[in-house]
This record gives sequence, structure tokens and C-alpha cells, in this order.
Amino acid sequence: MKDLIVLAADKNMEHALRGLLQRPQALGIRSVEAEIFVHPRHDPGCLNEAHDFLRPFAGSHRHALVLFDHEGCGREHTAPGELANEVRKRLETNGWTGQAEVVVLTPELEVWVWSDSPHVAECLGWAGRQPPLRDWLAATGQWPAGQTKPTDPKRAMEATLREARKPRSSAIYLDLASKASLHGHSETAFLHFQQTLRKWFSI
Repeated sequence: MKDLIVLAADKNMEHALRGLLQRPQALGIRSVEAEIFVHPRHDPGCLNEAHDFLRPFAGSHRHALVLFDHEGCGREHTAPGELANEVRKRLETNGWTGQAEVVVLTPELEVWVWSDSPHVAECLGWAGRQPPLRDWLAATGQWPAGQTKPTDPKRAMEATLREARKPRSSAIYLDLASKASLHGHSETAFLHFQQTLRKWFSI
């Protein structure tokens, strides 16, 4: 029986998760044998159909994890926690009793990109550029003083890549997840993700 099956909303999320799971010590967990799938209908698919997608795997994997963005799921008017509870309950009644968890990223995956790690600027093509990336984002009004993240994390990432003339690709998410420090992350969904893994796969 394998440790974990993960259902992600898109390729960027898949690559980020692969990068993170390659670093069990940084997450504070043991090494995990995981399979990661992308739902063909992305965020709405994960929200509405995760239980159908994952039902066949209930006998072959110890745990299931579902991740999708709040922005773009089709029910942005509903609180992320409520959506996670709905999906978890459907998983529970479809073979995953006590074995599944749901992480809703708010607003989107890119909120995980922004940390104090110097690898962020490097992975986004900003290494050696002046002014420093955070200063440039502040000067362009995308990262106001006193905020821990840019106002719109996805737009800030896209603007950075455009300015640095670095093509956007899923490989950037793998690179970031493989290198950037995980210390000091205060984002709720990331902490929930990490705490869930620590509960299931403690060292």
C-alpha cells in the first residue's frame, strides 16, 4: 500500500507539490511514497468531483490529499474552510474515513511563492537585478509596506517574470518548491498542508 495520493488542480500545483515532497526533512516528515494526479477539470473538478476521482484508490493508498485554488473554483462566495469541509465529508463517505484532507489555497497557489527566501528572486529570474525584487514590487504598488505578501500574488509573479523576461512554466514552481526555505511560512493553507503531512508521516 502506498503512503499518499494527491489530487491537484493543475500542472503548476503538481510541480510545486513534487518539489515539496522531495524535501521531507524540510517539511518535518519522513520520506513519503506519493502519487500526484491533476484533475482534468482543474479547481471546479477538485471541488465537486474529488470523491469520484479518488474512490478507486481508497484500497491502495493510506491517505488522500486534495488541493485547489479558491479563486477559480466557481464558488468564491463560500469561505475556503466551508468548501474544504464539504469535500472532506464526501471523501469520508467514499472510502476515505479518517484518511483524507483538503487544502484550499486562498486566493491561489502563487500565495505560496512569496517568502523571505533569496531563492524566490533567483527562481523568478531576478538574481543580480536592481533594485531588489521586493523593492521593485513595492515601487510598482504591488507589495505595500507592512504586508507579508503582495496584494495579488499571481499578478505580482506574472509581472516579475515579464520584467525579467523569463518564460512562465510549471518548472518554475518545481524549482521554487525544491529550493526556497520553508521556515517562516505563515500562510494558513501552507501551514495546514504541512501540519497534515506531519500528522500522517511523522519522523
